[in-house]
Amino acid sequence: MKRMIDSEKINIIGSRIKEARIRAGMSQKQLSEKLELLAVYTCRGSISRIENGQRAITDIEIDAISKILNVSLDYLFSRD
Repeated sequence: MKRMIDSEKINIIGSRIKEARIRAGMSQKQLSEKLELLAVYTCRGSISRIENGQRAITDIEIDAISKILNVSLDYLFSRD
């Protein structure tokens, strides 16, 4: 099956997550801990890989991260 995105990145929102996390003054570990409180179990290493575009991200993770970082889905998908 042909890839839909012609690039090395596996997701398109990782860099925006990193920007929002840094702007919120939060470490990857802190974000992981806050996700766990919402029953979304994503370790710090996975967050690093998401931010670097090396790991796919689920819709549940996207929704929880947008809530924790207080950013819109439009922001994460660069539609702002």
